[in-house]
Parts: sequence; C-alpha cells; structure tokens
Amino acid sequence: MSLHFEARGLKKVFNRRVIFQNISFVLHERQTLLVTGRNGSGKSTLVKILSDVLSPTEGTVLLKHGSDAAVGKRVDWIGLVSPYLQLYDEFSAEENLRLACAMRGLRWNDGEIHALLKKVFLYERRNDPVRTFSSGMKQRMKYAFALIHRPPILILDEPTSNLDAEGIRMVKDIMSEQQQQGILIVATNDLTDLDTYDLQVDLNVAH
Repeated sequence: MSLHFEARGLKKVFNRRVIFQNISFVLHERQTLLVTGRNGSGKSTLVKILSDVLSPTEGTVLLKHGSDAAVGKRVDWIGLVSPYLQLYDEFSAEENLRLACAMRGLRWNDGEIHALLKKVFLYERRNDPVRTFSSGMKQRMKYAFALIHRPPILILDEPTSNLDAEGIRMVKDIMSEQQQQGILIVATNDLTDLDTYDLQVDLNVAH
C-alpha cells in the first residue's frame, strides 16, 4: 500500500477569529505527524478537519492510495480516537463493536471482535453495558472502535487521556504498530505521549 496524505494551506475561522492558518504537510506510510499547541490553539479542530468531520475555511486535505486518484470518503481510511467522541452507553462493549462494523459495512466475526477487546483489556467486560465503564475503560473502548476496520491512518487526539499505566502502555503499543504499517497523527499537549515522529505542526505559531 502506498499512501499520500496531504494538507494544503489549511485555515479555520470561527466567529471572525482565526484559529489557525497556513497549515501544510505531506505524509506517507510509516510516517508520523505530531500536532502540538496550548489549550485553545485548535488541535481538536485540526483533527476534525483531517478526519473529514469538519470543513476548513480555506485549504484542502488530499488522500491518495497508490497511483489512484484521491479517495472519495476519507473517513473510511481513518481511525479516530478523541475525547469528544461518544460511545453507545446502553450497549455492551461487544455490541458496540458489532454496531461499528455494521456502520462501516463490514462483516464481523466473534473471533476478530474478541481479539480486539483483548488488545484493549476489555474482553472480561465484553458483555457489560458501556455505561458501567470507568472513564479510562471508555477511552480504551474508543481505541477498539477506531481500530475495528484496520485503518491505514490513525488519528489520536490527547491519546492517553484518562488512562492508567496499563492503558498508556496499550496506547504506546498501538502507536508503535501503526508507525510500522501506516500513518499516525497525534495531537497532544503531553510530549511524553509520542516517542518518535517525522513531522511536527506547532499551532502556537499558526495564527
């Protein structure tokens, strides 16, 4: 797989206030982008734009696969973990993943779902409603949700939020795996979240 993920001159304005501007970068497979900036600098906004959840005021985001033209729906290629994403609290962990498969048009099987729940240390709670989970368990559940379709691009917004030491080690392992096989984008204030990266966007200077 040959991936090309590019941002060209991204700018976002809210209520006449420039959140950021002139954001440009090019990423290929096995490359990592670190997005930094103080609170309110626009990290989550940039993540939403890159994930095709929000449109930029100016600029474009381009994703190409091999020599093909730009892909249509970036969301199909991206796994997103972010504090503002919501799970289905009334359903169990396993039911949440089955629903994630259905929404993406994927055929699910118990073996793959169970393996993913083991990966995020939730297998023993697979039949419990997500509403009974702690904040850290819900964060781990978001990783399972993001990884269910084996995305070539993984975007993490504050990746270790609410996690204990075991959860942080889990995230480090997931990031390391992604760096070896796809594209990783991490937005964080905590520079210990990411050990190595290829490019950095500092939103403190992008105004």
